[in-house]
Amino acid sequence: MQQPFIVGITGGSASGKTTFLRRLLGSFPEEDICLISQDNYYHPRESQYIDVNGVTNFDLPSSIDSVAYAADVLQISRGEEVRRPEYTFNNPNVVPKDLVFRPAPIVVVEGIFVFYFEEVAKLLDLKVYIDAQEHVKLQRRIVRDRDERGYDLEDVLYRYTNHVAPTYEKYIQPFKQDADIVIPNNRHFDKGLEVLVGYLRGKVAEGKR
Repeated sequence: MQQPFIVGITGGSASGKTTFLRRLLGSFPEEDICLISQDNYYHPRESQYIDVNGVTNFDLPSSIDSVAYAADVLQISRGEEVRRPEYTFNNPNVVPKDLVFRPAPIVVVEGIFVFYFEEVAKLLDLKVYIDAQEHVKLQRRIVRDRDERGYDLEDVLYRYTNHVAPTYEKYIQPFKQDADIVIPNNRHFDKGLEVLVGYLRGKVAEGKR
């Protein structure tokens, strides 16, 4: 099997990474691409930082088990299968699945801190940054958290102002300069996705020669 080509994808909260990833994964046969998401490496809720107003902050690097994340990325980069219990976002009604990450020609490593975590970043062959203007991200966050998580507007704005925005400014935006490709996503990302898919298809084809 060819050496996996490791693609890191990051961007601020609500920059559109989830939709972009869905389209990217759908552009390849399942056996050609594997996704390892930072979302499955959160520490338990009881270990998370609580701010001065008693609100749990999940938007800090310390929220993530970066050691385990880097170890799993390293393992799959060596062509070895990785197993990890699914993170269920502290939902007691969901039984965690046993996730299996199998080596593939393309391995996508996704999360808001994948450039910040040095042990992860040094394993990346290509760095992709999904970019969007602040007001666009805020609007998307309001809609998402209302529809998917049941947060009211006051809660969303509090978290965005006190947790999301400071984290973006300190741990995400400064690493934009390290990206090999920056894909704007204020309205759509179609052309950027097309360029990336074409490049990665070439990498897959190289490995099959």
